[in-house]
Amino acid sequence: MLLYNILVYLIQPLIWIRLLWRSRHIPAYRHHLSERYGFYKQKINAGGIILHSVSIGETLAAIPLIHSLQKLHPYIPITVTSMTPTGIEQTKLAFGNKVFYGYLPYDLPGAINRFINHINPILVITIETELWPNLIKSLYRKGIPFIIANARLSLRSAKNYQKIKNFMAHIMQHITLIAAQYEDDGARFISLGLKTNQLAIIGNLKFEISVSTHITKQAKKLRKLWNNQRPIWIAASTHYGEEKILLKTHHNLLQSFPNLLMILAPRHPERFSIVQQMIKKSGFNYILQSSGNIPSSTTQIVINDTMGKLMLLYGIVDVAFIGGSLIKHGGHNPLEAAAHGIPIIMGPYTFNFQQICIKLKQEQGLITITDSISLTLEIFKLLNNKHHRLFHGNRANKFLYKNQGALKRLLCLIEPYLNLNKNQ
Repeated sequence: MLLYNILVYLIQPLIWIRLLWRSRHIPAYRHHLSERYGFYKQKINAGGIILHSVSIGETLAAIPLIHSLQKLHPYIPITVTSMTPTGIEQTKLAFGNKVFYGYLPYDLPGAINRFINHINPILVITIETELWPNLIKSLYRKGIPFIIANARLSLRSAKNYQKIKNFMAHIMQHITLIAAQYEDDGARFISLGLKTNQLAIIGNLKFEISVSTHITKQAKKLRKLWNNQRPIWIAASTHYGEEKILLKTHHNLLQSFPNLLMILAPRHPERFSIVQQMIKKSGFNYILQSSGNIPSSTTQIVINDTMGKLMLLYGIVDVAFIGGSLIKHGGHNPLEAAAHGIPIIMGPYTFNFQQICIKLKQEQGLITITDSISLTLEIFKLLNNKHHRLFHGNRANKFLYKNQGALKRLLCLIEPYLNLNKNQ
């Protein structure tokens, strides 16, 4: 641990530089710096649950869990932590003042101890694989249960951890429970020193999505406002290197569907203005979602420059392309689109959601493309054939609901730790 702690202290200047760099486009990275070192101004009710989700994707996966915990234990306060402003913003959008929220401190002994002492939790849950040695060790010493929920461990990550196997085995023995997504994930954690009685396989929390009545009503209203008869497709969670391909695709599709509207939703807020300039230079007629303007008959692209709107926007489109998959980023979650029963298209790089995408494709709920030509062709076929569109959308939707159940299993695993505290 000594070598690890020295390393964490030494890299702090690099972390500050990175925060400063990112704050050029997202000023929020400069805010609440004290929280990143365990100093919190806000008063937080002690004796609650800390739930950590590193960024927006994990926060979205955690939302059904938080809602369920609030329903089952309305008097237990919940503090949601993140490492990014987008994760914090998503928590605010989902829960308002119904939860406490803040940044998880960097994994420095002093910062972690201040954080835990300030909140004094009865249980700490992290979403997916957040292995912070000082956090884990400090919780163990204080007798506070620590659960990693929806845990996943890729083959590549497992191989890297094997290089420090003795250190990882030491960390693993201090974890209360790992609730892994799949058997393969569980086996990799075991190979790092986790005991079988510390492991449960629950499935994937990201399947626990449903479209609320409120979203359905909003989507119908928005679609009518934007023109019911007009075909719409969305390119969601896009990254640098993808927009050029996607704009070329839209240009090609406009030759066959002159009234086609594209919604382009960059993954990161700091890229909104960059993408806007790219679209402007390409000569498209566009509007910003944040402007509140309604697309006219000549509007060709709507840039989604807002946070937390994807679930609504999936409800008004005919076809969804999920970004991060045309480049070697690994893709983003296709299940939100599946919840709306719309056909889903992704590029060849889907390793972030490998199990989901393999099975979704087998069930004919996912269409894979490789470039602008194949993307144009697949969208053309879907827009040109309603039966084809409904078939793939329904297959995606059925796949989603068939694989639900992880939330119920996870709640059963969590409950004893909450009841144990209640009885003490």
